[in-house]
Amino acid sequence: MQSTRQQKIEHLIQKDLGDIFLNYTRRLHGTLISVSEVRISPDLSIAHIYLSVFPNERQQEVFELIVEETSKIRGELGRKERFQLRIIPELNFHLDDTLNRLEHIDELLHS
Repeated sequence: MQSTRQQKIEHLIQKDLGDIFLNYTRRLHGTLISVSEVRISPDLSIAHIYLSVFPNERQQEVFELIVEETSKIRGELGRKERFQLRIIPELNFHLDDTLNRLEHIDELLHS
């Protein structure tokens, strides 16, 4: 069970990463990146960030770019949250494939 502090930090990170990825979408014309979920460890040192990328054709390419720039993204996050968090957690990015699974289930139901 998560503490209230963990939940508040998850929402804060999700909001700020959403703002950061908004700037990335301006660079990557025609691509939308959204932070679907953030899970943080009980000691607040590791954050698992689940990303949805649209369109699906560019999903792997954009994800690899984000993983390469993880330290830069963490630095931007640190500047945004410098007054709320003492230590910025390590960021682990994951692709959120929930929409793909929903589409697949929908296709199976319609066939």
